[in-house]
Amino acid sequence: MRKVATLIGMPILAAGLALATPAWAQVPTLGQFEVKAYDKIPTTKTAVQLTDDTALGRQLRREVMVRLSRRGNEVGFSGGNVMRMDVYYSNTFTGGGPVTIDPGRNIPFQGDANPRPPLPDNPLAPRDSYTGSTPTLRITLTLYSTDGGRVLWQAVTSCKAPNSNVQTVGAAMIDVVFDNADKSRVADAGCPL
Repeated sequence: MRKVATLIGMPILAAGLALATPAWAQVPTLGQFEVKAYDKIPTTKTAVQLTDDTALGRQLRREVMVRLSRRGNEVGFSGGNVMRMDVYYSNTFTGGGPVTIDPGRNIPFQGDANPRPPLPDNPLAPRDSYTGSTPTLRITLTLYSTDGGRVLWQAVTSCKAPNSNVQTVGAAMIDVVFDNADKSRVADAGCPL
């Protein structure tokens, strides 16, 4: 009887965990993107706000603002709509946290305004788990209306992005998302690698 109760409870537990997963973790397969267009992106003024202020985030926010202005949107620091932008750059081999930037390695981005302590050069991991993995760049864009906070549009994308050309990879991902931004779809993220 106990085994039956356990087997019945497992799907319920799995469903609860799926619902508890944060939005940023519900990314389509690596190398793909998903756009959820609840409404078309309005042509009213749009402010693009970063959740974490990093050098990479600021440069990719500039790319989003350029794409919005090409669509006919006026962009600025305040507006009728707010687009929240999450930029997460991580290396799954180092435990899934953000990639630590070492200025001595000539990497163009300096990381957070409040840097974390550097990770060891040789992270501890089982020997058979090393794959020489490339860091992952994940971008989430969520457009809210300022009157009521309703979500109008959302895009989530991720690609492998080596440190040397992470900005180029990010710009390519943003291009693909905004190519046909008014339709909900799941497609290839345009990863240049």
